[in-house]
Amino acid sequence: MVQSTGYAAQSAGAYLVPIAFARRPPGPNDIVLDITHCGICHSDLHAMDDDLGNTTFPVVPGHEIVGVVTATGDAVTRFRVGDRAAIGCYIDSCRVCDPCLTDRQQMCASMIPSFNGVERDGEHRTWGGFSTNYVANEDYALKIPDALDSAHAAPILCAGITVWSPLQKWGVGPGKKVGIVGLGGLGHVAVKLAVALGAEVTVFTTSERKVADARRLGAHNAIISSDEAAMTAAFGTLDFILDTVSAQHDINGYIAALKPEGTLCLLGIGPGGLEIANMSVVFGQKCIAGSLIGGLNQTQAVIDFCAANNVLPEIELVPAGQINQALDRLRRNDVHYRFVVDMRAED
Repeated sequence: MVQSTGYAAQSAGAYLVPIAFARRPPGPNDIVLDITHCGICHSDLHAMDDDLGNTTFPVVPGHEIVGVVTATGDAVTRFRVGDRAAIGCYIDSCRVCDPCLTDRQQMCASMIPSFNGVERDGEHRTWGGFSTNYVANEDYALKIPDALDSAHAAPILCAGITVWSPLQKWGVGPGKKVGIVGLGGLGHVAVKLAVALGAEVTVFTTSERKVADARRLGAHNAIISSDEAAMTAAFGTLDFILDTVSAQHDINGYIAALKPEGTLCLLGIGPGGLEIANMSVVFGQKCIAGSLIGGLNQTQAVIDFCAANNVLPEIELVPAGQINQALDRLRRNDVHYRFVVDMRAED
């Protein structure tokens, strides 16, 4: 067993408090990681609040995990002690189903999440990255290039891959006109990646104060979604739109902004449903799709791309001792644009 300490919610809606727990014993294919940084994601809040009704308490959240390898099993070949490594949203899967064999491990029916799950042995729980260490199979760990610092690497493990996967699937690149709905933790990374891929990018936002920021991040255009004239002018202009908003909102203006046979891809998950003007979809032969994080190879690819092209999430680094204050600010959308916890610092 590997002894660990972390920050856990003991019940739905509760603040995180220090907790001691034991991780599973490392096996021959495992690495032990001393965690240095862990990003904060809205999914952590969903789990802490039991929004999906599947949280087992106490729960240690955190799934954007970066650290240093301190031990390796006898069969480990990809990592050595002292290497930096990362753990994303899941730490195992069945390895034999079609999704696993086609780099879509996140779609595996037996996928094991990096927190709030049960290890393959059926006995030990998975505890997240708001903690001191992690035990994981090397096949599900990711490499961090020297050109990418650990703090900026953390959000790429969820926010980065979540937007990268659909950008790749729908061929975003030179000659494509792309819309990004929402300029938050996901949206700002989507803008940077789409621009780096060579696309012409339009940001849709409800906030006038984010228009200038959208352009600073590289967007070619920015539209206030409540501006009817601007939305009308955008009709039929975009090949692909990535909607990063999880709150209830009207998507029909974005459907209208698509060219014929364009695609609107939804990333947000929240309560309730979205109303669709199906006539616009049918007559324009448009597609409405969804996307869920990404596979291991894709995740390594976006990490490497960000390192090679200096595409960095915009972060605010907070010490572990201030994690609850950061979570409170995230609830108020008071973050620019992603919190990363320094797990080595108390204050």
